[in-house]
Amino acid sequence: MDTPEFDAPYDPALVLLTVEEAARRLRIGRTLCFRLIGSGDLESIRIGGLRRVPAEAVHAYVTQLRTAGQSTPAAA
Repeated sequence: MDTPEFDAPYDPALVLLTVEEAARRLRIGRTLCFRLIGSGDLESIRIGGLRRVPAEAVHAYVTQLRTAGQSTPAAA
């Protein structure tokens, strides 16, 4: 069943992303995204009971991978 959250268009103005939105931007699954957050490889914050990923953290993670010339640590 599709939810509006998954059908929402890409919005570059978003400051904080849901884990699902961050995973979609990285083209990875939700579970792997949570692993990256848990390992500290991908920055996230809690707001009340919600987990959010700063949009710039997604870019920082990709930059870190490109600089190091490696693949996703959690996938290894």
